[in-house]
Amino acid sequence: MYTFQSRIRYSETDSEGKLTLISLLDYFQDCSTFHSEDLGIGLGYLSQKHLAWVLSFTQIEVERYPVLCENVEIGTFPYGFRGFLGYRNFFMRSADGGWLAKANTLWSLLNMETGKPAMAPREMVERYVVEPKLDMDYASRKIAVPQNGMSMEPVTIRKHHLDTNHHVNNAQYIDMALDFVPEGALEGGMVRRLRAEYKKQAFLDDVLYPYVVQADGCVFVSLRDLEGNPYVNVEFA
Repeated sequence: MYTFQSRIRYSETDSEGKLTLISLLDYFQDCSTFHSEDLGIGLGYLSQKHLAWVLSFTQIEVERYPVLCENVEIGTFPYGFRGFLGYRNFFMRSADGGWLAKANTLWSLLNMETGKPAMAPREMVERYVVEPKLDMDYASRKIAVPQNGMSMEPVTIRKHHLDTNHHVNNAQYIDMALDFVPEGALEGGMVRRLRAEYKKQAFLDDVLYPYVVQADGCVFVSLRDLEGNPYVNVEFA
C-alpha cells in the first residue's frame, strides 16, 4: 500500500470551503503516479517501453468531503492484474482514520506505438504489491445512458485538457461533465457517487457533444463525437 499525507488547500475547495470532486480525483491520480514513480516504473519507464496505463473505468464513493486546512491521508494499491488489465483501489482518510472516500478503478495497458493492448511486463507486476480489495459497493463498470436526454453546446478540446500522453486527462472529462449537471439535480447539491466509463481517447481540437439525462435521482452525461459515439459516459449520484 502506498500513502501520502496532505492538507486541504484553498485552491482545492469550493464556495463552501469543501474539497471539490475534481480535486479528489487529482489526489487519487497523483497518488498512483507517486506510487509508480517511487517503484521505478513511472512515466520514464513506461515511455522507454512505449507503454501507458489508460483509465477504463472509475467509481468513487464519497462519505464526506474534507474542509479547508483539514489533514488527510491518501492511499492506493493494486488488487489484481489480468493480461493487459490492472485493478486498483484508492482511498482518502481523515486524520483520525475515518473514511472520507473510496474508489475502484480499472486500467488498460496500451502500446503507444500501435494503440493496442499490451501485456504488463513481469518486472512491472512484480514490483507492485497486490492486496485484498477495499470493502465497498462495487458497481457495474458498464453505464447504460437512458434515452430522452438533451443535447448541449459542444466543447472543443484545448491544450489545458491534455496530459503527458497528449490526450484528454481523466479528470478533465469529469470536470467538463460536471458543467452540465443541472442546479439542484442531486440531493444536497453534492456528488456522493461517481461512475465513469472511458470508451475512447480525445485529442487536441476534437469536439465533444454532451448528451445529458436526469433519471432516478442521477444525472448521466455522455460526451460524444459527432456520430454519437461516446468518449466517456458519466453517472453522478
